[in-house]
Amino acid sequence: MKKRFALLVLLFIFTASCSSSASTNSSSPQATAYIQNKGSDTIVNLALAWAEKYQDENPGVRISVTGGGSGTGIAALLNGTVDIANASRQISADEIKLAQSKGIQPTEFVIARDAIAVIVNPENPIAQLTLQQVSDIYSGKIKNWSELGGEDRPIVRLSRETNSGTHVYFLENVIRLGDKKNKTLFSMNTLLLPSSEGIIAELRDNPNAIGYDGLGYVPTDGTVKVIALAKDANSPYILPSIETVNDKSYPVARDLYMYTSGEPKGAVKDYLDWILNSTEAQVVVGKLGFVPIK
Repeated sequence: MKKRFALLVLLFIFTASCSSSASTNSSSPQATAYIQNKGSDTIVNLALAWAEKYQDENPGVRISVTGGGSGTGIAALLNGTVDIANASRQISADEIKLAQSKGIQPTEFVIARDAIAVIVNPENPIAQLTLQQVSDIYSGKIKNWSELGGEDRPIVRLSRETNSGTHVYFLENVIRLGDKKNKTLFSMNTLLLPSSEGIIAELRDNPNAIGYDGLGYVPTDGTVKVIALAKDANSPYILPSIETVNDKSYPVARDLYMYTSGEPKGAVKDYLDWILNSTEAQVVVGKLGFVPIK
């Protein structure tokens, strides 16, 4: 019995020692910094790609990225629940005023550029439109494709939801043509979809539909058709691309933003410095169909 007991004790010690050794050897570096990043659905895939690459190079940092729309991200920043808010539009005067009432001074960073592409089903024969025609479509003045030289089909308007920065930008710069006094709204029967992918999916299946999306989300496999746009009837019709955004010939291009509460510090500052200044971060921008800032 004594020998059996002694053997059991030795076996327990050996097993515990092996378990402790295995645990020590298999453990990964513990994160020393956590960054919460939330907002624009236009930017979310880019932000995820950046986070993955940065974490590979900096194993002590963990970055959580979620979408929800530019308005959602900015609201989270003002509520103190995120470190970085992504936005495909500039923060509004009302949002800045609310932030300041909470003792927050939003700091803006331009992290990439984007074109908003107007897209239709490949079966649609229309290939070019002026901004005024797009405005008239989305405001409901033009209701049928035959009014534009197309087939006799009712126009189905697709848009992002109202918390989307892309929705706000499109309203202000396309539907209202950049005129701050213009109060034109989306037609009441515009279908509001929760994601860029949702717009693409609907366009693939509906030959009557028209939509808009950030260029980085537009597939290049021919399942949707990109419309060439002109500022007016006397201007050239231009397709969106990195080149036409950089030379400012495409009329619907914008900056993309990240916002922090005050000047960033510590891990957040290091991460933003990497996004803005490293070649590898800006290469990711181009690979995903956006326009690098450098």
